[in-house]
Amino acid sequence: MIRRLETSALGIAGVIGALERPPGAVDPEIARRVSEIVTAVREKGDAALLDFTQRFDHVALTAPELRVTSEEFAAAERAVGEATRRSLRYAAERIERFHRECAPRSWRMQDANGSRLGQEVRPLDRVGVYVPGGRAAYPSTVLMTVVPARVAGVREIVLVSPPAPDKSLNPAVLAAARIAGVTVAYRVGGVQAVAALAYGTETIPRVDKIVGPGNIYVALAKAQVFGDVGIDMVAGPSEVLVVADDSAAAAFVAADLLAQAEHDPMARAVLLTPSSALRDAVAAEIERQLAALPRRAIAGAALDRHGALVLTVSLDEAVELANGLAPEHLELQVRDPEGLLASVRHAGAVFLGRHTPEVVGDYVAGPNHVLPTGGTARFSSALSTEDFVTRLSVIEYSREGLVEAGPHVAELSRVEGLDGHGAAAAVRIAAAQEGAR
Repeated sequence: MIRRLETSALGIAGVIGALERPPGAVDPEIARRVSEIVTAVREKGDAALLDFTQRFDHVALTAPELRVTSEEFAAAERAVGEATRRSLRYAAERIERFHRECAPRSWRMQDANGSRLGQEVRPLDRVGVYVPGGRAAYPSTVLMTVVPARVAGVREIVLVSPPAPDKSLNPAVLAAARIAGVTVAYRVGGVQAVAALAYGTETIPRVDKIVGPGNIYVALAKAQVFGDVGIDMVAGPSEVLVVADDSAAAAFVAADLLAQAEHDPMARAVLLTPSSALRDAVAAEIERQLAALPRRAIAGAALDRHGALVLTVSLDEAVELANGLAPEHLELQVRDPEGLLASVRHAGAVFLGRHTPEVVGDYVAGPNHVLPTGGTARFSSALSTEDFVTRLSVIEYSREGLVEAGPHVAELSRVEGLDGHGAAAAVRIAAAQEGAR
């Protein structure tokens, strides 16, 4: 049964405490195994990849079989059918349009002395995309990770995903990869795939950054290789918070909570509302809709463990509570969602109004669905084209600008005890002044 909480009894801090997950203690044995696998792949390359793929995925491969062939891509596109290809193209086009709009740009400014300052944007050379396998397929994640990288100008986009027992990769994943712009794909998953992307093997090239979700082993592997390679984030279980007033439809709210809860027994789905009538109606709707949900066991477990229907004193208090939780997804099912948005400070993505279920963000809206979880929206943002570029600061001083800056450079270099710094500017200033005579 989903919990019912009230801020009038617990206060905002008390509700946040009740909803927050306890600090995740990583099993030392898991961390040790991850470290051993990473080290083995780093030292032994393809031999370790093939060994771990046979041990963990029970698939015997040779090194040439790691790479997905062009014939397999073509067969996958035929296998999924035109309806799926059409929906993948529709989603890809919207994702591309959004990410082109928000792509960082190169720019220049000029000061009064004619000195020019600015920024040059350069794409990463090679990016690795991890796509989970197992019981579920995530072609939408392929689109959300690959399309922004392509829009940013990344030349090589490498996809890895664990193979099925027959050595195949999911056809929908491969079809999405072809549409999105993957350069090359390999049938390898788990910690060994992350290590291969981070350090390279005889077959798989080393990348500059690894993006994409995975289980606890993949997450720990990404955390361990960070620094030798870039990563997007270490993501936790998915979550949605719905802020609603008495204008909201209980059936809509319940459906959105269940849509998030069916992801994983660890998923968090929470309603924040000042309307006790809505809270009661949503509780009844959850029971009714859950009974017909194919993944009701998973959704029910998530709601029991991590769900809540929270009665707040006001809408303003509901938003303040949402800010404290900094959710991955935040829905505003209220009369004036745009007006309430001004008070939102921390959320991965915000969905405005009754016609904007979070699921459109999962698939087709355009903004990225790779989002910060577990309260990390306080300091991080959605995956975007910015994650696939570097920004080079550009500085070009005029003679007049250097003369003006000279005394300040000299003073600050003196304070820091770095006399050579001051001299590097002074020698130019002296030459400029001499030349002006």
